[in-house]
Amino acid sequence: MWPRGENGEVSAPYDPVLLELGDSRNVDDRYRYWSHDAIVADLDTRRHELHIAVENWEHDFNIGSIIRTGNAFNVGAFHIVGRRRWNRRGAMVTDRYQHEYHHAEVARLLDWARDEDYAVLAIDNVPGSVPLETFAIPRRSVMVFGQEGPGLSGEALAGADAVLHISQFGSTRSMNAGAAAAIAMHAWIRAHAEID
Repeated sequence: MWPRGENGEVSAPYDPVLLELGDSRNVDDRYRYWSHDAIVADLDTRRHELHIAVENWEHDFNIGSIIRTGNAFNVGAFHIVGRRRWNRRGAMVTDRYQHEYHHAEVARLLDWARDEDYAVLAIDNVPGSVPLETFAIPRRSVMVFGQEGPGLSGEALAGADAVLHISQFGSTRSMNAGAAAAIAMHAWIRAHAEID
């Protein structure tokens, strides 16, 4: 029996079309058959104070993967720096459940972070960077990720409050940008999230 209100109509948070036709979306079971707006509203009640930002100068395919991981960790929002149009394929429509900001240049992201009292953490394995594993990550943080290959721009590195790298022990110089972003975000989760 479908959930119905006193007027006989399908009650919130459920979507009558999804109840009728089925729900094939990649959502957690607790959100099965919920309307899109109801899911976003519920997520908004417990979003984390972690934001993520990605420099998008070359339409990197890893951006979608980073955004999808941001959804899994329920970040406060994601920020696209540079080109407004980004490769959404890897996000697998999870971006629709998040809040997106666009900044035409790094300076605008830095201005936003200062105005909102967020620490800017550049994640890149460059000389002078500090190991993520030993750094005390502030609760109100925006982690900035670069592109596969070139990494972060000089402006992003110079404007950050801290430049962090993930400790590596093998022969490769770097790891996949999507994997690195997931590790960095999870470090914030380990430090600040309430685990049931």
